[in-house]
Amino acid sequence: MNWEQLLSLKRFGDTNKRIRKEQDETRLGFEVDYDRVIFSSEFRSLQDKTQVIPLSETDFVHTRLTHSLEVSVVGRSLGRKAGLKILEKHPHLQNIHGYQANDFGAIVASAALAHDIGNPPFGHSGEKAIGEFFKTGEGQQFKSQLTAKEYQDLCDFEGNANGFKIATQSRVGREGGLRLSYATLGAFMKYPKESLPKRPTTHIADKKYGFFQGDKNAFVDVANELGLIKRGTKDSISFSRHPLAFLVEAADDICYTIIDFEDGINLGLIQEEYALEYLINLVRDTINTEKYHQLNNTQDRISYLRALAINTLINEAVDIFIKNEEAILNDEFKTALLDKSKYEAQINDIIKISVEKVYQSQEVIDKEISGYEVLRTLLGVYTKAVNNKNIDSLSNYDKLILKGLPNNIIRDDDSLYSRLLNVCHYISLLSDSKAILTYKKIRGVSF
Repeated sequence: MNWEQLLSLKRFGDTNKRIRKEQDETRLGFEVDYDRVIFSSEFRSLQDKTQVIPLSETDFVHTRLTHSLEVSVVGRSLGRKAGLKILEKHPHLQNIHGYQANDFGAIVASAALAHDIGNPPFGHSGEKAIGEFFKTGEGQQFKSQLTAKEYQDLCDFEGNANGFKIATQSRVGREGGLRLSYATLGAFMKYPKESLPKRPTTHIADKKYGFFQGDKNAFVDVANELGLIKRGTKDSISFSRHPLAFLVEAADDICYTIIDFEDGINLGLIQEEYALEYLINLVRDTINTEKYHQLNNTQDRISYLRALAINTLINEAVDIFIKNEEAILNDEFKTALLDKSKYEAQINDIIKISVEKVYQSQEVIDKEISGYEVLRTLLGVYTKAVNNKNIDSLSNYDKLILKGLPNNIIRDDDSLYSRLLNVCHYISLLSDSKAILTYKKIRGVSF
């Protein structure tokens, strides 16, 4: 892979090549990507979607929106720092093509801002709830009518693939979805493969999948434009990662490691003495002990250590990225950046206590159970209604249900796979509160 292709400013529908030197510096193409994500309705709904603690009623806890904004800020720093070093190694990118360090920052920030845009209500348990509906629930009935890959898309419903759908899916008046630059789409694509074969290698890019069967052509178009390396066989589509996807992933890893931990402390799920010990172990080389001892409350101490920890891991991730740049460009680097960190033990200690005290807390478990019931009910009612319409067998109840769905969910010309995926996609766009309200209406408990 080469950076000239990887930094493509092309957007869906372009007929002429976009040249970096011809860009308006007051509103650069990659910065437009950021604007388009942040003003999208899909991004806005993240303000009421679970990050760690589902349906939390406290002000301390992050939503998907605040998490995404923080990941974007970290991603911008990662991109800019890496961009400076890349331009030093490849001066022609700046001297001939006009690329700047801030271009890298804008690409990573935009992709990081969008990284959770496809996540359904109730966090990762929402993805699992949709998958279970098709794997072990009512949705099993459709298996024989779908291809293996179509069925796998549904059984392992994936927020990353759903995010790519949001970013690229055309509809009337919105051709090309958000029309992001291909460079940003490439950085967004952490798992550049289809749902089968499932985890064919131990490569980090094969951990999950990144696009639905219905979005295959758009995905391949982006991958080919960027010059991503083909990794699949004639029966499967798989490409190398865009190098900047490693930085997007690192930004997410840094934020959920440190900030989810901070949420656990603020909620009282993790004791302060544990928290301070674990964070100090991570920032021991940079902490100003005199300043630290002047802080006289938990929140200020945690905030200070959190800022140091994030900065430490940003610098560490950039160093690892630059040291392995050639291997990354040749698709020979097969792990997340922080898996190679000298702070790996400290990071794992923090994640372990977060899993035990936060992710597996009774509050999380209880509310994830509620999320399963909500999504199972919505999927059952909606899939039945759209399929009954397709065979002209609508009940009066089905007709009422369909009146609450957008027209693009219930088109007569759709295949079974498209109908099912459209229902999942529609439900995925609901906020936690909207999903609960809809569930209550269906159950007749909102009167």
